[in-house]
Amino acid sequence: MVVVGAGVIGAASAFYLRQTGRDVTLIDQGSLGSGCSHGNCGYVCPSHVLPLATPGALWNTLKTLFATNSPLSVRWRLEPAMWRWFWQFAKKCNHRDMLKTGSAIQALLNSSRSMYDQLLSNTFSNVEWEPLGLLFVFKSQHGMDHYTSVDQLLRNEFNLGARRYDDQALLEFEPALKQGIAGGWHYESDGTLNPIKLMQNWKQILLGQGVEIRENCELLDLVRNNKIAKTLKTNQGEIHADQIVITTGAWTPKLHHLLQKPIPIQPGKGYSITMPRPSICPKYSMIFEEHRVAVTPFTDTYRIGSTMEFAGYDTTMNPKRLQLLRDGAALYLHEPLAEPVLESWYGWRPMTPDSLPFIGKLPAFDNVYLAAGHGMLGVSMSPATGKLVAELVSGSTPHIDPEPYAVNRKL
Repeated sequence: MVVVGAGVIGAASAFYLRQTGRDVTLIDQGSLGSGCSHGNCGYVCPSHVLPLATPGALWNTLKTLFATNSPLSVRWRLEPAMWRWFWQFAKKCNHRDMLKTGSAIQALLNSSRSMYDQLLSNTFSNVEWEPLGLLFVFKSQHGMDHYTSVDQLLRNEFNLGARRYDDQALLEFEPALKQGIAGGWHYESDGTLNPIKLMQNWKQILLGQGVEIRENCELLDLVRNNKIAKTLKTNQGEIHADQIVITTGAWTPKLHHLLQKPIPIQPGKGYSITMPRPSICPKYSMIFEEHRVAVTPFTDTYRIGSTMEFAGYDTTMNPKRLQLLRDGAALYLHEPLAEPVLESWYGWRPMTPDSLPFIGKLPAFDNVYLAAGHGMLGVSMSPATGKLVAELVSGSTPHIDPEPYAVNRKL
């Protein structure tokens, strides 16, 4: 059994596959946890049930593209796959699809949240878990009031509500915020962990299970006999496998010639800055929704992150995107930054048009499975995804309905 891609989804898949008694080899073209599993803000967030494609999202997206210093940036290119992706996204921007997709997102999020409780109690040693919830903060009264309808939707359709704090009550709840903030919404179900510690834990656990980890091992080709993939050709030689799981995140479209199917994933480039904790450090992890900036206080460090840049597989560090993070945080916090900067980072999130991952068998194969396209929710969805992958590979009854995540679903 070979798992290709050693991010958080690949690690969780290898873990649950190993629990079925299979011999598992986990390979990655880089090092374990070196992609988006490294530089994210560490949210485990059942609150994030709504897809990006919601009624009005397309128009709002188009407006932000022409705004100065928008948190969303698109570098338009003569690339049919990108234009097809945005067309598929546009078709999903309606109420019916939003609710249907939200239910499928929630199934993965709720399952993973429950599984994290189990992993934290008997598997992980120290991932800096903080079950303090997640705070959505709004600077303007308009933004605060607008979110009231979102909160009502989440309560009515997903049994998911937040505790509301207006102006001064919010400052008493989180003193690190400046005066003049309209308010915030606190989701008590959410938590945070340190993604670097998480991946360090996964590596130690997998090695302890007897999983073979091959880093700097790039997949070059699949040798097949009809619909059965027999051998993986890599830059470290051939690896024979009875079953294969592809968990390559935003890199998955690059493998379309091997997978015999175009995969509608676009790399959504996100950024983060990691630094020491400021002297006035937030207690709660927060999202400044109007400026698309996220903040996470870890035990010894502090991270601000987010923004979304559709620029293909661009490998440059855009200083303007990093400045957006600094400027956004400065609008809300007494001490938004600290020195020295420990790391400035970017990574490609695997974005699908409907915000649902692809989990299931690839149509061209009888023994190759895909688990990719988790967008900004890879950490949040990883345990349930890994377990579902193991169930599908083993032929056992899935703990959640896999149909919404089918690789060949209509978009």
